[in-house]
Amino acid sequence: MALAPSFGPRLDLRQSQSLVMTPQLRQAIQLLQFSNLEASAFVEEELLKNPLLERDEGSSVAVPDATPEPPDATSFGASGVMPAPDQAPLDIDPSSLYDPGTAADGYGNGGMAEGGEDWDPLDTLGAEKPNLREHLEQQARLAFSSRAELAIAAALIAALDPAGRLAEPPEALAMTLGVSRDQLEAVRAKMLRFDPAGLFAVDLAECLAAQLAEQNRLDPAMQALLGHLEMLARRELRALQEICGVDAEDLADMVAEIRRLDPKPGAGYDIEPLRPLIPDVLMRPAPLTAEGQSDWLLEINPETMPRLLIRRGFHARMLASSSRETRGFLSEQMQSATWLVKALESRAQTILRVSAEIVRRQEGFFRHGISHLRPLTLRDIAAEVELHESTVSRVTSNKSIATPRGIFELKFFFTTALAGANGETHSAETVRYRVGQIIMGEDPKNILSDDAVAAILQKEGIDIARRTVAKYREALRIPGSAQRRREKQPA
Repeated sequence: MALAPSFGPRLDLRQSQSLVMTPQLRQAIQLLQFSNLEASAFVEEELLKNPLLERDEGSSVAVPDATPEPPDATSFGASGVMPAPDQAPLDIDPSSLYDPGTAADGYGNGGMAEGGEDWDPLDTLGAEKPNLREHLEQQARLAFSSRAELAIAAALIAALDPAGRLAEPPEALAMTLGVSRDQLEAVRAKMLRFDPAGLFAVDLAECLAAQLAEQNRLDPAMQALLGHLEMLARRELRALQEICGVDAEDLADMVAEIRRLDPKPGAGYDIEPLRPLIPDVLMRPAPLTAEGQSDWLLEINPETMPRLLIRRGFHARMLASSSRETRGFLSEQMQSATWLVKALESRAQTILRVSAEIVRRQEGFFRHGISHLRPLTLRDIAAEVELHESTVSRVTSNKSIATPRGIFELKFFFTTALAGANGETHSAETVRYRVGQIIMGEDPKNILSDDAVAAILQKEGIDIARRTVAKYREALRIPGSAQRRREKQPA
């Protein structure tokens, strides 16, 4: 005889684990994603809110140095103890990401009193020119696609002086970046035509020539005049007429045209001077060992991260003569202050651990240049430093590192891998860089096809298909072999 199922209320006890997004945990996630400047601004707000917090004016260093060794061998100072995995509440699932958003933008008065009958806040949106650095970076992202070219473009932008010319010679920049002079000049040639034209020039003549070329007015006579600007300054007009092959009227027109150009195209562009990119992590060579070997030293940039102290003496005095409500308030503020100090310490140590492992993995790049950039993924770093991939992703977001080769975002060092001979892998960025090198060095009488470039790379131990070469070539904005053959034919 079958029994009918019974229906009715039941009471069961079950145990389960779940992640509760407390306000403190959300703030910890925010801190990990913030750059040092953003984290410093957050700390300034907390200093205003919490009477038990104060800045340590005696020491501006947030954490001690760390050498780029594996996590179990990384050396820290006495106050820089590595947090245990169970003490770090920052390792969570990416779905729990908390985005605090940004503060509302304020409007300027645009030269009129706000609230006046002629004032419209929408008119102020385009009133101010964008920052020159941001304006140039936007153009660079559109003009270049490879990491190598973008790295060169970023270095050139950082090297601009207030007038818009290069403060360092191209040879020094190329040596610092570990690239050839020809590759740097190819990028600079494109950037000379950026808006405003004439930036990135090495001297006045080149600056004016770029502006004239933009106006399609750089003829041989004008080139000759630009080559003898010192004679123009001395008013040697008759000699200039002979050099340029023009009469007095034509020379006067040319001089008037030059005077209409801007000799300092970057001077009045920004309302404020260009703000340098402030790195979050500083990297420098360590002293040589007895065997003549050197390592790297890393530290959090002390200029951007304040050190906090808890006013425990003030807290104790206030507790001695306070009401119940005041004691409750002080208890909450003490918990908040203690948490913030620990969270900042944990954040700094986590950033150093991840940065140290990146430096260790990409040491070839720092010593020899972009051709030695290795394949690297978030998973590789996460497995080595014993953190979740989402944590590594947050650590490397919005962070930059100052190295002997320049300032780079931490995300720059993550590239996909291409298979090679004997199980060896190659960074996709390095291979793309090599494709550009091969094509730039080809014989004008023997233009290389994509198949020929693929064959050269295969001989070098890189397993690559023709269509991959074509994809990298197009990403580098290099035309196909047929067009290059037409362009390189002698006139």
